[in-house]
Amino acid sequence: MKADEIFKEYNDHILLTYTRMPAIFVKGKGSQLTDFQGKKYLDFFPGWGVSNLGHCHPKVMGAVREQIGKLIHIPNNFYNPHQAKLAKELIRISFEGKIFFCNSGTESVEAAIKFARKYGEGKKFEIITTINAFHGRTMGALTATGQEKHQKGFSPLVPGFKHVPFNDIGALKAAVNDQTAAIMIELIQGEGGINVATKEYVKALRQICDEQKILLIIDEVQSGMARTGEIFAFKHYGITPDVMCLAKALGGGLPIGAMIVKKELADIFKPGMHGSTFAGSPLVCKAALGVIKAIYAEKIMKKVKVQGPYLVMKLNELKSKYDVIKEVRGLGLMIGVELTIEGAAIFKECFSRGLIINCTQDNVLRIMPALNVTRRQINKAIHILDGAIEAVLKKGAVTKGRWPDLINGKACGILRKGKYET
Repeated sequence: MKADEIFKEYNDHILLTYTRMPAIFVKGKGSQLTDFQGKKYLDFFPGWGVSNLGHCHPKVMGAVREQIGKLIHIPNNFYNPHQAKLAKELIRISFEGKIFFCNSGTESVEAAIKFARKYGEGKKFEIITTINAFHGRTMGALTATGQEKHQKGFSPLVPGFKHVPFNDIGALKAAVNDQTAAIMIELIQGEGGINVATKEYVKALRQICDEQKILLIIDEVQSGMARTGEIFAFKHYGITPDVMCLAKALGGGLPIGAMIVKKELADIFKPGMHGSTFAGSPLVCKAALGVIKAIYAEKIMKKVKVQGPYLVMKLNELKSKYDVIKEVRGLGLMIGVELTIEGAAIFKECFSRGLIINCTQDNVLRIMPALNVTRRQINKAIHILDGAIEAVLKKGAVTKGRWPDLINGKACGILRKGKYET
């Protein structure tokens, strides 16, 4: 199919729930994506954090190839050896507990919400989350999300949620009452702008939950699987959650999510209380086992602890050069660059030059490369970002912008040699 044909099929047959970048990718390897005309892009935001090991990692691909000719799916009322092995591995690297498998981050959050409600036995049902948190798009997870812009048009939302400022222990204490069943938090707010919880705040959270017999639910959907330099972000803080939500990078590109609960809480869910048709299939479990194997065999966390500070250093060099960079923050290879201007123009200029990053909260460039990224690739990304910022400032193009929409199946521009030109 030609580009205009593909655009037309999307326009005619697919709901407009995404603002899509004008690119048609056909191949990926490591930190590189190739479009249908052969142009190569350096991907520093692979799959919204799904491809922590880069695109098509050999250990993941090998596991998938081995399994796909044997058995793809089997329902959860039968036993699956790969699911058993994956559960054991996840417990080994996290904390003593039991697991419910699902298909995505928002499903893992929904499972945690139901688990907290059941834990409260009808007496305690409120869940406290933080402003600017992002927990998903299904109704429970959407209500838990502390951002009104995502909730507009979907009222009435699910009752029983409170939102308090992030890193504000006083506000959280004031919100707790005898109906509070759980506190749910991202230790690093991803979509919220790469805001990092302080150690003092997290330790106080754990203490409050212990004293009040409240569940501490940690959402590691984006921060998990070595993204921060530890296998899970909670390990930076010297605490253990009661419930942890996982997804994104766990499957190496295949859809899988998980909720892990402490062993002493595991009997709260009984047969029939929750389920998921496709969850924990032999194929996705085998892929996830490949991900875990690669992280430890290739010493990925050690690499993150080296390359993360290096990337931050290079970004801070740009901060010294450009007044529009207000702050560089993050942990490991989960980094945000806060701007004093809106970031859409810089994001788009980077893309046109062959660098994929993300812009969130209008003015935060979100940079999350594959965890096996090389120093050479970091230097190349910084060079592109430097040129993009300079070009945007020269143009004065610092206002909020969108990619050209598709009109009657045709883009308002031309694809030439892989580059989109308006």
